[in-house]
Amino acid sequence: MAMDVIDYRIIGAEMQFVEVELDPGEAMVGEAGSLMYMEDGIDMDTVFGDGSGGGGGGLFGKLLGAGKRLLTGESLFTTVYENRASLKRKVAFASPYPGKIIAVDLRQVGGRLIAQKDSFLCAARGVSLGIAFQQKLSAGFFGGEGFIMQKLEGDGIAFVHSGGTVVKRELAAGETLRVDTGCLVALAGGVDFDIQYVGKVKTALFGGEGLFLAVLRGPGTVWLQSLPFSRLASRIFAAAPQMGGSREQGSVLGGLGNILDGDDD
Repeated sequence: MAMDVIDYRIIGAEMQFVEVELDPGEAMVGEAGSLMYMEDGIDMDTVFGDGSGGGGGGLFGKLLGAGKRLLTGESLFTTVYENRASLKRKVAFASPYPGKIIAVDLRQVGGRLIAQKDSFLCAARGVSLGIAFQQKLSAGFFGGEGFIMQKLEGDGIAFVHSGGTVVKRELAAGETLRVDTGCLVALAGGVDFDIQYVGKVKTALFGGEGLFLAVLRGPGTVWLQSLPFSRLASRIFAAAPQMGGSREQGSVLGGLGNILDGDDD
């Protein structure tokens, strides 16, 4: 199926969204819950599977596409936004948490992009969404976020989102980069991905890092994020009160303040 060629602009700094301008008949595929707004004339349809129109057609093809999404932890359904009007219309998709949106033209990366399983935001209709298993069992058992990753294929534009600041690195042939598995957003080209044991248990226990790191070997392009959502969520959970009430109420100063205010008997 031919890919739709779309025009877009990414708006914002820390809380970004992407606005896509669709010609009549063009469409976008969006992750569930990513829609921000759409102009009159955009028809929204929820479909079973990845919404790419591929998979060989028929019920089996739809089940296969849906099964791939279920394995990556995503919804069984995706939403297709098609311009049914006679003029150009716009639709926008927003990131679920602070960070940056990355636009990747799949034609420039060999028609294939491997991304974190929760980083996909939207793509031009015709981009196929699948899964990318790591070949080595070590990556499967110990990779954490790096085990099951999404595979985006086609020749259209795909948008993925990252947490915090994003950096794009071009790895030369044989060049190696070791990163926290959660900090890896996407990789393209001939980049080889594996999981490596850090070597010292005390480093993992007392250094604040995990036991395993992602090892990336060039050539190819990789995108890294400074603040994975899992890291942000764990910090918020650690800072939140665990026994009810506010954090100040559980502190010495908070309790003293309540007594002085007459809140406590």
